[in-house]
Amino acid sequence: MVDHQEEQEKRWAVISLASIPLIMTLGNSMLIPILPVMEQELGISKLQSSYIITAYSVVAIFLIPVAGFLSDRFGRKKIIIPSLIITGVGGLVAGLASQMMDDPFLLILAGRILQGIGSSGAFPIVIPFVGDLFKDDKEASTTLGIIETSNTVGKVLSPILGAALAAIIWYLPFYAIPVFCTISVLLVIFLIKNKSGEKSETRFKEYIGLAKDTLKQHGKWLVAVFIIGAVLMFILFGFLFYLSSILEEKYDYEGVWKGILLAIPLLALSVASFITGRKIKDNLNVMKWVTFTGIMLTGASVAVIPFMDHPVYLLSIFFVCGTGIGMALPCLDAMITESMDKTVRGVMTSIYSAMRFIGVAAGPPVIAILMKGNISWMASVLAIFALVAGFLGYRNIKP
Repeated sequence: MVDHQEEQEKRWAVISLASIPLIMTLGNSMLIPILPVMEQELGISKLQSSYIITAYSVVAIFLIPVAGFLSDRFGRKKIIIPSLIITGVGGLVAGLASQMMDDPFLLILAGRILQGIGSSGAFPIVIPFVGDLFKDDKEASTTLGIIETSNTVGKVLSPILGAALAAIIWYLPFYAIPVFCTISVLLVIFLIKNKSGEKSETRFKEYIGLAKDTLKQHGKWLVAVFIIGAVLMFILFGFLFYLSSILEEKYDYEGVWKGILLAIPLLALSVASFITGRKIKDNLNVMKWVTFTGIMLTGASVAVIPFMDHPVYLLSIFFVCGTGIGMALPCLDAMITESMDKTVRGVMTSIYSAMRFIGVAAGPPVIAILMKGNISWMASVLAIFALVAGFLGYRNIKP
């Protein structure tokens, strides 16, 4: 009876935790397909519109390690709940500014910065939380696959939902964010039980010392995992930004129809994450080679972008790209979560999450700049980044 009750609690905890990356992804990714609309409504350039994505990510990069420490010190729930509330407030600020001001761009950026502050204590805390809840490595790997799948499901839904809401009123996606955050807050409050022994008495100075010691001991493979995470997010959000822009500007696909087209290849990412999470179990050697294969698929797909100028061709390439990224991400999550002691799990997963946010932040503005020139240059940059990531994974990740 006790075991059955514990299993039920774990299931509800997984659902609650999975809602967080889903909502965080919706809050960011559903704005990408409507950036061309924002450019028209706000009278801003393509580079300025990319800042709406970048502002969210840049602030999170610096605050994620702090949030990781605080979650180790005071408990995961006590950080996740206020973080979700702050994220919701950021969406509300951006929505109100868009509705009530003639020139709301700067206040929209301020709202996005608030969202970034909140996001730093939300999704990045989920990964170590899984390690706290599931002591069995196979169970943890499967759950991390579900978490990463939820993240990618958010990416699948976001272009459709963002376009559908913007078709009603262009700034409505901002108002959707506090609604989603409220749902997630209620799930976390009522469905995740507090874990005994969840808190740490480690001081911040000791915490930094533990991180340094861990990096000295495991530096090569950890740094490789950090860089690979950043590169994959850079390619994903850069390619998504490019595809969203070109489908609308060159091929005249707009609104919900464009959202559906973007969602199809993103679905490959979601399915690949789910299957990978279930198959890798606790086998680190399998994780290494699945990651390497995923990176190579990603690199090969972006390298052939200039070969043909057709929307079906580009969407097919993005389908392969999404599959590769979806294969790699659950493996990277599991490597860190299952290899790190609880005392440093929070800080290591926080650094990893911060690196992923660097990729998210850099992708859209870099691609916006590269799109001004020859597309071959853009494809070459993305392919070289993938090649570097693949080399690091092959050479430095040694199970």
